[in-house]
Amino acid sequence: MPRRARLVGRVLQHLDSTTKIPWHRVINAKGEVSCSLSRNGGDIVQRRLLEKEGIRFDNKGRLDLEPCRWLD
Repeated sequence: MPRRARLVGRVLQHLDSTTKIPWHRVINAKGEVSCSLSRNGGDIVQRRLLEKEGIRFDNKGRLDLEPCRWLD
C-alpha cells in the first residue's frame, strides 16, 4: 500500500511490549531510527536490537538502505 507510512507507524506504536512482531526493523526513509517522545526510550531499544542483529550505523546514525530495498 503506497504512501501508508503513517498508518504503519500508528499500528507499531500501539503494539504490546511483549509482541513477537519485529517492530524494531521498521526505520524511516533516511535510514534512521525515528525518534518519538511517546516511546519512552523505545528509540534506544530499537537501535540496540538492530545492532545486536548486526546492523551498523554510520556516524550520522544512519544505515545503508540499498541492501534492504524492495525491487518494484
